[in-house]
Amino acid sequence: MTITDETAPARAQTRPPRAGRSNGQWKVDGVEPLNANEAWKQEDGGLNVRERIEQIYSREGFASIPPQDLSGRFRWWGLYTQRKPGIDGGRTAQLDDTELSDEYFMLRVRLDGGAVSLAQLRVLAEISQEFARGTADISDRQNIQYHWIRVEDVPEIWRRVEAVGLQTTEACGDTPRVILGSPLAGVAKDEIIDPTPVIDEILERYIGDPELANLPRKFKSAITGHPSLDVVHEINDISLVGVVHPELGAGYDLWVGGGLSTAPRLAERVGVFVRPEEAAEVWHGVIRVFRDYGYRRLRNKARLKFLLAEWGPEKFRQVLQDEYLGRELPDGPAPAPASGPGDHLGVHLQKDGNRYVGAAPTVGRISGEVLAGLAAIMESVGSDRLRLTPHQKLVILDVPGRRVRGVVSRLEKLGLTTAPSPFRRHTMACTGIEFCKLAIVETKATAATTIAALEQRLADVAPQLDTPISLNVNGCPNSCARIQVADIGLKGQLVTIDGPDGSEQVPGFQVHLGGGLASVDRDEAGLGRTVRGLKVTADDLPDYVERVVRTFLDQREPGETFSSWTRRADEGALL
Repeated sequence: MTITDETAPARAQTRPPRAGRSNGQWKVDGVEPLNANEAWKQEDGGLNVRERIEQIYSREGFASIPPQDLSGRFRWWGLYTQRKPGIDGGRTAQLDDTELSDEYFMLRVRLDGGAVSLAQLRVLAEISQEFARGTADISDRQNIQYHWIRVEDVPEIWRRVEAVGLQTTEACGDTPRVILGSPLAGVAKDEIIDPTPVIDEILERYIGDPELANLPRKFKSAITGHPSLDVVHEINDISLVGVVHPELGAGYDLWVGGGLSTAPRLAERVGVFVRPEEAAEVWHGVIRVFRDYGYRRLRNKARLKFLLAEWGPEKFRQVLQDEYLGRELPDGPAPAPASGPGDHLGVHLQKDGNRYVGAAPTVGRISGEVLAGLAAIMESVGSDRLRLTPHQKLVILDVPGRRVRGVVSRLEKLGLTTAPSPFRRHTMACTGIEFCKLAIVETKATAATTIAALEQRLADVAPQLDTPISLNVNGCPNSCARIQVADIGLKGQLVTIDGPDGSEQVPGFQVHLGGGLASVDRDEAGLGRTVRGLKVTADDLPDYVERVVRTFLDQREPGETFSSWTRRADEGALL
């Protein structure tokens, strides 16, 4: 089997559109739509569909929804049609959206900063149990995702979530999506700055604003003040990362232009220091730069990362300051290396003397029953705050020290462990073919089966795994599970194997090796190798991971990480 090393610098992975043609930049080319998607967004914005959902579609049923609302504007309210059962991965690219779609929806509730109160948690549990067949997944964007939602039930779901201060507004679509925030905001002893006021200001002022509801593509934000760098800031369109300026005190370092999918690119520092009181304004400036200068001609070239590839951070800074802020921002320092893991698992001391307890489900899959169980645990110990993490984990805040042991025990009974195996802790998975129309293979069950197998097979070497080996499982090339920045990233595809009756195609994965983020290890930051010659079937995945982990442990130098080893290892060692 031949392996081709196509490693390339992270900054070179995206290419700007060719010069000399209109790219659909509003401030350069005018606002005339250059494709059908841009045309319907201008004709009737996505926010406007809510009234039709409430007044027409929920009353007349699924068949009453016209295609443009169904496959387009519904996303502005967190709604996607889910995949029709029984359609195999080989037909994903052969069928159009109407053929792939079921008459049920995935509904995404945005939980900015991952913050959930006890009252909100109870409502989220009720919605799962009453309207979503018990489903509830924690996404790596700190959202809760439901499945099996009927359009008839959407107005009642909205009424319930909004009654407790939650929303689905702009949870999907070409909009400012959920804002990632540190799960330890306001409670960590070592916090540099609490990002909660900035997140709250952005939510209050800008989410649902029609002026920002027609972007070239989605816009992902992250804000943290924790030294663990716990919001994967390198892969967001904008990130504000807590730093201490030697003269101006605590504030934020600005990063822009990150994103993965089929053209991955890591974000870059703009080089400015953002004072806390101006952080929301700077966020507003960056999103308007994207709105006005982003490329709208082709959707696969429309993310902010493509503009950064052409402009570079210096020009971006100048345009932001001159055209949107009207002033210069001071130079600022870069964040220090991450102080520790950003998933916040285990029991730790808060600055007020209480504890926070971080627990891991299996690849983010929970249920309405688990949500209700969490609410019961929290109420029993007087906690009113739960946080979801960008790593598909959860954290209960404000647990009295004397109640910690009982909380840990009860979490275990819910299938949530505070001391997971290395494989359960560091494995993520996207939704996969079970519900996603873009997927080619199944992911959640495959990942769970692999974790269980590795826990048994590698129990003898688990103590030697003193550096994490992340395993990210994705059902298609779009990298919702961040495959290019994982130690072992798995991109779903069909794999041809030889059998007794000839060759056949089975679910499997293309393997990426050695990716990483600075928030994990600054020296290892970069996109993983696309090992084109290396593919593995879903059934053989536990065998492959066991084999490559054992080879790594046999060949590693003292203190060497998996990512470093993959870059120097012989091809045969990676098979």
